[in-house]
Amino acid sequence: MSESLKLALDYAAAHHDEFLSDLKALLTIPSVSTGEDTRTAVREAAEWVAAYLRRIGMQAVQVFPTGRHPIVYGEWLEAGAEAPTVLIYGHYDVQPADPLDLWETPPFEPTERDGNLYARGASDMKGQLLASLAAVRSVMETQGGLPVNVKWILEGEEEIGSPSLAPFLKEHRDLLQADFCLNPDAGMLGPDLPTITYALRGLAYFEVRVEGPSHDLHSGVYGGAVANPANVLARLIGGMHDAQGRVTLPGFYDKVRELSPEERAELARLPMDEAYYLAQTGAPALDGEAGYTPAERTGARP
Repeated sequence: MSESLKLALDYAAAHHDEFLSDLKALLTIPSVSTGEDTRTAVREAAEWVAAYLRRIGMQAVQVFPTGRHPIVYGEWLEAGAEAPTVLIYGHYDVQPADPLDLWETPPFEPTERDGNLYARGASDMKGQLLASLAAVRSVMETQGGLPVNVKWILEGEEEIGSPSLAPFLKEHRDLLQADFCLNPDAGMLGPDLPTITYALRGLAYFEVRVEGPSHDLHSGVYGGAVANPANVLARLIGGMHDAQGRVTLPGFYDKVRELSPEERAELARLPMDEAYYLAQTGAPALDGEAGYTPAERTGARP
């Protein structure tokens, strides 16, 4: 371990209680992005994050208004033009806390229990956001700066599909230029297993309508002669995968990169075999694309 890394880790350990207190303060803000009645709270969370960026030495901090919830930007570019620039992404909005009766403690009153911190947003992703901020602060406080340039883009609409993010990226592409992007919004395999997630599944939304007869038909009279639209839709969905678990849509795999032997070897080192997935899910059996391990299916195959 390098001396600079040790100093930063020592600083983080010495300021653990302070960092935890900061996280709890952010967790008390009910920044639920889905409702109209929580707009003020979301704005409060944005301003809190902006103030924290300034507090740890970030520069040019701005809170950009959007059509819905603000986007927070900050930077530290004093590593110089020759140093790489990392863009750190995060979101400060959270999912609704419903159903409230399932909470052992109020969702916006952070509570420590059995070594864990319970609150809405503690793990998605205010916890990761504060960990990133605390890490950068720990390095800056012990090194007087950073070895790389850093930019932050922190949004308040991730839980509703980030509708304002794409137009913001296009409008501010020069401001956000970087050599690579870090997204800490993911999980860890365990407290003692530092985790680097290098691939995440995307989402595609479709509304499919299947129309059949012009009016309701009695299955005892017409069943077997007229197709039920529900059955047709079920066949359409079921036909999207073949018996080997591969997607049957034409051209689907044209741009999918094959796993290299090195990647497969690294993934094989993870403590996530079939027994792990069965234990975690309670499923009676696993499914998926033939010829790939569960870890490869979930993290490296579409």
